[in-house]
Amino acid sequence: MRTAIGAAEGVRGTTSPNPPVGCVVLDAAGAVAGIGATRPPGGPHAEVVALREAGERARGGTAVVTLEPCSHTGRTPPCTDALLAAGVARVVHAVSDPMPVAAGGADILRAAGVEVHSGLLAEEAESGPLRAWLHFARTGRPHVTWKYAATLDGRSAAADGTSKWISSPEARAEVHELRRRMDAVVAGTGTVLADDPQLTARTPEGGLHEHQPLRVVVGNRPVPAGARVLDDTAETLLLPASDPDTVLAELAGRGAVDVLLEGGPVLAGAFAAAGRIDRVLGYIAPALLGSGRAALGDAGVGSISQAFRLHVEQVTMVGPDVRVSAVPVAQE
Repeated sequence: MRTAIGAAEGVRGTTSPNPPVGCVVLDAAGAVAGIGATRPPGGPHAEVVALREAGERARGGTAVVTLEPCSHTGRTPPCTDALLAAGVARVVHAVSDPMPVAAGGADILRAAGVEVHSGLLAEEAESGPLRAWLHFARTGRPHVTWKYAATLDGRSAAADGTSKWISSPEARAEVHELRRRMDAVVAGTGTVLADDPQLTARTPEGGLHEHQPLRVVVGNRPVPAGARVLDDTAETLLLPASDPDTVLAELAGRGAVDVLLEGGPVLAGAFAAAGRIDRVLGYIAPALLGSGRAALGDAGVGSISQAFRLHVEQVTMVGPDVRVSAVPVAQE
């Protein structure tokens, strides 16, 4: 299953609005016969890719897949049909499909005599490559990760407005790897006017990754024609609005499932106030500024009792910086 999760992670950012799924097919003796991951929309699903690689070795074997095999016909036939045609004897999946139109694959397989098991490493799959898609399936909204870099005292820029570079080269390289796995990167016009970012996903050598997220600039201020975010390295969407729900509805309509919020403190504050931040990814540099711009602007918090409480998932060193991944604590 961890091999299947790894295969799914490898295609994250290329499959939306379909889920990034991984599959490993074992032969009857338990040896790996095929590994597959979901292809871009219109292409085969993970099970079909793995079954094609396995060939006749799949007969009597086991399919290990991160998401319950689909049972409906969309742009491709049902994966349940492919599994039955291949003659697999057992299917093990991590997460049940929450989409009514696609769910029920496990029951169809059981009815056909296939042994089915659910829940293996479900938490790893749900918090890994399937995180954003599951959120989208359950809420209808893209999953939003707010990424920011700040000093140890919470400043994202110095008093004179300079902010390059607060985080280390190692942290910046990791962010580029993160961007290439996203469907969209969102920034406000304030950030674009102040920093002139390109918002692309670049390799350590400075080239462009094959997959580039949709660049989204929100706000009512005009963006200069020469801004780097308007170059031809990736598609850019200019949205003359900053209301989070308006932004997310537009992105959902475009099939964006996994969104990276890289705007400044004003935009981040608006998303926080609206309850539209699903994950916080902070890169904390071992530096102090004392004054300057805070990482988060007005988020509608007037007292400590209104603070947004987070559950820390992971704390990791990235070069000299500390990366903190946290998710909102459900409010009663």
